[in-house]
Amino acid sequence: MKYTQLLSKPSKAAPHEADSINAKFLVQGAFVRQEMAGVYSWLPLGLRVLNKVQEIIREELNALGAQEILMPALQPKENWETTGRWDSVDVLFKVPSQTDREYALGPTHEEIVTPLVGSFVHSYKDLPTAVYQIQTKYRDELRAKSGVLRGREFGMKDLYSFHASQEDLERFYELVKQAYLRIFKRCGLDAKIVEASGGSFTKKFSHEFQVISPAGEDNIIACSKCTFAQNSEIATYQADQACPLCGAQLQAVKGIEIGNIFDLGTKFTSVFKVGYTDEQGERQTPLMACFGIGTTRLVGAIVESNHDDKGIIWPEEVAPYQIHLVTIQSKDVDATEQIMSTVSSLYDEMVEAGLQVFWDDRTDASAGEKLATSDLLGLPVRILVSQKSLEQGGVEIKQRNADEAEIIPILDVIERLKED
Repeated sequence: MKYTQLLSKPSKAAPHEADSINAKFLVQGAFVRQEMAGVYSWLPLGLRVLNKVQEIIREELNALGAQEILMPALQPKENWETTGRWDSVDVLFKVPSQTDREYALGPTHEEIVTPLVGSFVHSYKDLPTAVYQIQTKYRDELRAKSGVLRGREFGMKDLYSFHASQEDLERFYELVKQAYLRIFKRCGLDAKIVEASGGSFTKKFSHEFQVISPAGEDNIIACSKCTFAQNSEIATYQADQACPLCGAQLQAVKGIEIGNIFDLGTKFTSVFKVGYTDEQGERQTPLMACFGIGTTRLVGAIVESNHDDKGIIWPEEVAPYQIHLVTIQSKDVDATEQIMSTVSSLYDEMVEAGLQVFWDDRTDASAGEKLATSDLLGLPVRILVSQKSLEQGGVEIKQRNADEAEIIPILDVIERLKED
């Protein structure tokens, strides 16, 4: 991709209304555009990041044997009345129709997935089974804030599993726990598994996945050395006490919730009368668990955890492009022609080699402006070609998170990038 062909161009100035780091850099870098409070358009660069996050999730969940589906965002009122949540969920968007009916814009999908799976599960041989989707959700938040961390329209991956026994549910629960940790690690995040109450979903156990960050809304009691953490609302330990696992000091910190998992028991399967025949021919009600990851929120958390004062520092697996190719024009016409000829050939070779490269090919921008844009966008590797670099025998290569750059021969660039 060439800068001059990009639909949405980064801005020189940060948005005045930005109330968080992710809002500042994602909007300024033209990854997203705010349409109204809590609602964003995902622009070409931002959508590439979001798609990569979603593919990481797909890979890890498919490996567990979960099957991807897609359910409707527009949901019948009757299903929500069946669960008793039509009037109890305060963030539920209720949509009146000209047919005199009402619908819900889905903030979650238990009301759809439970009867859906129930229509296909009839025997113990049909269990266990797990389905997931990656879809847009809607919640009527009173105060949408913190960029893409809390919106009224947002992306979510929701996974639902159905089981014949508590032992099997807990087995799958643990598998998803580990899959979540792999997902977050691949996204460049160090997530803690936080013990939490079931909240409005269930009175059974649940866990949150939190990234420690001053931008977080949740108060966490966390160990400074190991994985132990509790949500302060149900915490049995306090800050400055010894960690029950390793003895290190516990700390009171802020966390961004990026995922949660719940043991739902038969809360939903019983009200929808989902049943199966066991090995003895008796009718039983399956147990159910749900597992969520906020996909758009995850992008915001990545930015909050991976940045400096100049811009974003994208982890390699989720960066919109791996390489930021920058050309610095010379005052000498002949030198500029050599630079552009060299870079044009190098760009074509990179693309042919399957490398993801973004070329800042502007001819009307200063060196300082181009370098500032490179830092803002935060791609993992910057390749800079200038008269100075060519005179020194090659191109300048610099990792976004490194302080120093080095000159390498042009003929070595492709091989070096593939090694990295």
